[in-house]
Amino acid sequence: MNITLGTEFEKRIQEKVASGMYTSASEVIRDGLRLLFEKDMLKQQQLDVLRQEVAKGFEQLSAGEQSSKSALDIFDEVNRSIHGQGAV
Repeated sequence: MNITLGTEFEKRIQEKVASGMYTSASEVIRDGLRLLFEKDMLKQQQLDVLRQEVAKGFEQLSAGEQSSKSALDIFDEVNRSIHGQGAV
């Protein structure tokens, strides 16, 4: 695989290797890709939880129930649950 990164990315990668944090440019790229995939996974988890909460809300509306939670409260709960700071 051949990838063109541009001078700014190449400079930053070289700085990481020169700092001793990484032993090669490939290692820097692999770590960056791992972080990207982790971020994607977290976003997917957030979407899944939000979809569940929206479905619950629609079920409550259909049953004639009302929730005391605002949308912001629900988003806060979702973020806390995804980041390990509590459960929804």
